[in-house]
Amino acid sequence: MNSLDWAVLIAYFGVMIVIGVWSHKRVDDVSDFFTAGGKMPWWLSGISHHMSGYSAVMFTGYAGIAYTYGVTSFVTWSFPIALGIAIGAQLFAPRINRLRSRLHVASPLEYLKNRYNLKTQQALAWSGMLLKIVDVGAKWAAIATLLSVFTGISLNQGILITGVITGIYCTIGGLWADALTELGQFIIQLLAGIAMFIAVVSKLGEFGGFWGVWDEPELQGHTEPLVGPYGTVFLLAFLFIKLFEYNGGMLNQAQRYMATRNAREATRSARLSAILWLVWPLVLFFPMWMSPLLVDAQKPDGSDSYALMTEQLLPHGLLGLVIVGFFSHTMAMCSSDANAIAAVFTRDVAPVLSAKARQWDTRSGLLAARLTTVVFLGLSMAVATQVNSPAFKDIITVVIKWVAGLMGPIAIPMMLGLLRWFRKSGPTAALTSWSMGLLAFWLVNYPIHWSVEGGVPLQFQVSIPLAVSLVLYIAVGLIKPEDTPERDALIEKLNTDGDDDSAGAAAIPPQADGSSAVAGKA
Repeated sequence: MNSLDWAVLIAYFGVMIVIGVWSHKRVDDVSDFFTAGGKMPWWLSGISHHMSGYSAVMFTGYAGIAYTYGVTSFVTWSFPIALGIAIGAQLFAPRINRLRSRLHVASPLEYLKNRYNLKTQQALAWSGMLLKIVDVGAKWAAIATLLSVFTGISLNQGILITGVITGIYCTIGGLWADALTELGQFIIQLLAGIAMFIAVVSKLGEFGGFWGVWDEPELQGHTEPLVGPYGTVFLLAFLFIKLFEYNGGMLNQAQRYMATRNAREATRSARLSAILWLVWPLVLFFPMWMSPLLVDAQKPDGSDSYALMTEQLLPHGLLGLVIVGFFSHTMAMCSSDANAIAAVFTRDVAPVLSAKARQWDTRSGLLAARLTTVVFLGLSMAVATQVNSPAFKDIITVVIKWVAGLMGPIAIPMMLGLLRWFRKSGPTAALTSWSMGLLAFWLVNYPIHWSVEGGVPLQFQVSIPLAVSLVLYIAVGLIKPEDTPERDALIEKLNTDGDDDSAGAAAIPPQADGSSAVAGKA
């Protein structure tokens, strides 16, 4: 990087902070901070939903998969995400929106106390928060790894810089700041991605042109859709995981659905995000597929290939723009995660832990939300410094094995609890599904993994916890049905079509007794 690249990067950071300060004026209460008051346009929600699903892992971990295996990086990652969101546009998006518009909650987990019980809500809230700390820690490590390639600063310095900048705008501006910065980040990434695509295509004439390049020895096998550890089982497992994760199971995407005015607009938002996931990653991945022709990765997993290619192909200024693109994805995801976890802690956890939290007024609730955001970012940054330790191994291991493997047991009770089909699954089914799914994750990754020569294949490490949770949630619900008139009434509120416009911007009342805001409304 030279002074021009640094100017682009510093200007980007400055704009993000300005947007955060401007958004601060739109935040008057927890409804504005966590769900934009239900006033976010569907197209902004859709772009925000799309952007909050990316991070610099795209340009490190998945760049390594593209460098090593080729098009399977698209087939087993962004394609199942697009398909999962398209399904969720009908299945989950409208119901999650009704959590806010009809039940008047600010956290995606706030309804669980009435859907199941307090114990279930707390189990999912605490495990979800802890998993998110690890997940976001991996994202900080990924962007710091890229920053170190271009600038030479240390991993910890990179984590500190990105974390502090993100903390400023998302803490003061809430979900409005997240969404508006994500819109700007989308435009930046659009320019940066196209610039990189053109730069790579212009080099392909040396290797037989756009079509002939696939015959090069370095790309042999790169057109196979399913290869290596990323086979059919992995693809199916990943589809189910992303169906839950990207429709609200990891909380931050659920807020985008909640932020739209009504269920119909939440569906449109999800459809836009699905289209973007289907089309845009092809532009981003193509240079990564060509990278074996252009660079020799220094890391065994190829995770530095995209950064090396960027340095080699782009002039200064454009180099800075692409680096800004790396930041834009990571900061979008991490800021949205921070806002989601702040919602879970202040609305679901704090009132159970403290009597004072049950009496928070508007000003106190906003202050608590902002402090929680800062604490979450600090903890995730601390975890980021340990991502490359033996406990985690590397960035892609954290993202695929830990996050994908653990997400299912947490998300299944939350997501399936929204649907009429599973109304008989109550607290026993939810807690059994959650606890046994976590146990299955531990078994396949540790005791069983150690006893199997070569270890348990990645696809089973990811799929077994999800399968265990899903089967037990359904089976226990059938064996021990726990549907009650109150629970059935709550589910009907979320599943009944109708005009939600009048409830679009309903205020979210403060909790007065430590119970969910849903209490008494079912």
